[in-house]
Amino acid sequence: MRPVGSKYLLEEPLGRGATGTVWRARQRETAGAEAAVAGQPGETVAIKVLKEELANDADVVMRFLRERSVLLRLTHPNIVRTRDLVVEGDLLALVMDLVDGPDLHRYLRENGPFSPVAAALLTAQIADALAASHADGVVHRDLKPANVLLRNDGERLHPMLTDFGIARLADSPGLTRTHEFVGTPAYVAPESAEGRPQTSAVDIYGAGILLYELVTGRPPFAGATALEVLQRHLSEEPRRPTTVPEPLWTVIERCLRKDPDQRPSAENLARGLRTVAAGVGVHSTPAQVDAALGVGALLAPDPAPAPVPDTPGAADPTQVLPSNAGSYDPNAATSVMPSTGPGGGPGHGPGAADPTSVMPPVPVDPEGPHPWQGQMRAARDRNEQTQVQYLDPSQDPLRRRPQRQPQHPPQQPPGHQRPAQPPQRQQRYAPPPQQQQPYAPAPRQQYAPPQPPPQQPQAPAPRQQREPRPPRQRNANPMRIPGLGCLKGCLFTLVLLFVAGWLIWELTPLQDWVAQGQSYWTAIGDAISTVTDWISELGGTVSGQ
Repeated sequence: MRPVGSKYLLEEPLGRGATGTVWRARQRETAGAEAAVAGQPGETVAIKVLKEELANDADVVMRFLRERSVLLRLTHPNIVRTRDLVVEGDLLALVMDLVDGPDLHRYLRENGPFSPVAAALLTAQIADALAASHADGVVHRDLKPANVLLRNDGERLHPMLTDFGIARLADSPGLTRTHEFVGTPAYVAPESAEGRPQTSAVDIYGAGILLYELVTGRPPFAGATALEVLQRHLSEEPRRPTTVPEPLWTVIERCLRKDPDQRPSAENLARGLRTVAAGVGVHSTPAQVDAALGVGALLAPDPAPAPVPDTPGAADPTQVLPSNAGSYDPNAATSVMPSTGPGGGPGHGPGAADPTSVMPPVPVDPEGPHPWQGQMRAARDRNEQTQVQYLDPSQDPLRRRPQRQPQHPPQQPPGHQRPAQPPQRQQRYAPPPQQQQPYAPAPRQQYAPPQPPPQQPQAPAPRQQREPRPPRQRNANPMRIPGLGCLKGCLFTLVLLFVAGWLIWELTPLQDWVAQGQSYWTAIGDAISTVTDWISELGGTVSGQ
């Protein structure tokens, strides 16, 4: 398990995408006030950890912090809710609700295309989610089956759109130098491929391709390379398959218009899809069929599409700053509360309290760090960091080995006395002593007769080490065939039976019996008679002599 911040633990990866990895995680403690959902300890959640190149980009991190309020307030029954955002060191993560079910891409691959009615109803719920996000000024920009999770609600599949804001965060100046657009080539809108200003109409284009894939099993434009796919998006018109009803094709064709101003709004798309689903079913009434054939009148374009940030005419990404966001000065005084004078009323003259005096002014340095970077460092330092310390192997009780002590100490020569020494504990990994110092001899007594020189104790002969046993030679082919021993026994039995039959055939009169056509018992009786006559003749011959 890997901790994320101080409140979450990663357990196992659930999937990997172009922007990061989704993990199954568990909440360790209740989230703070900065999270949209506090949660409970032990609750299971899904955490998407963004890739390292995104986390190391300062523009992405600043955008990540500024988009916090937008992503956390985006709630809808068909949108996977974002619960919290984590910034820790070089790690950026989104904490979301865990949806226990496959994504739409995997479901299509395993079960095949949908029926026209089921495809229309499922896409209508996705259009509801797009309508709610467009009303909040959030454009998905990467709508595809892999970003639609299916939750099983009994007998129906409940689609839930995920990865809101990922393309919005990843589309930073430092990254778009190498990527001309944000999204998947098979689902990207023509204006995104050309680098033109983008609006919420790019999501409608993606919904049209998704609807086409639901009823046919494949997207309308394909190619060997991404460049070829983008070229087909720009120049070719989709062809109507024979399995798609005419009202449903009207909706698909209107969503895949090259001009974004001709595509319907998400709200009108949802209304039109439900009308088509009611009119192409088996139990449709004549009125419902007529309404489905006239669905084109319901697919009115969006008069005010939501613009994508960082494009001409786009609104400020945070949607919470005042209208003069372009001239916003981070060093200016806070204007949310009027300043009060000494008398308690509003005062703007000398002696009035400064509402921003609790913090020193931020110096404006064009070459220094951006003011947002201070907030970025504060958000990273808010989470507890994991401390990793080195442990000496000699202090690890699990890795310490007992030392073998000699059973019989060597005999000391006479006249020598071993000085008492305090026992010392031998440390692990200490090198053995190269040479032991001899003990000092005791002083001689006066008038003692001369004694022979003491014999030095002989060192014990070194123990001969056994030669290591040569490694066992294994068969080059370690594969074992089950039942091979039984097969050998059967073959050996068949050989024995064949040899025994051949010997009986050659050494017995069985051939003559078969040639004469006699039965078994007749042949046995003749053989017994022949043997009896032979014995009788032999007995008569012996008696006559």
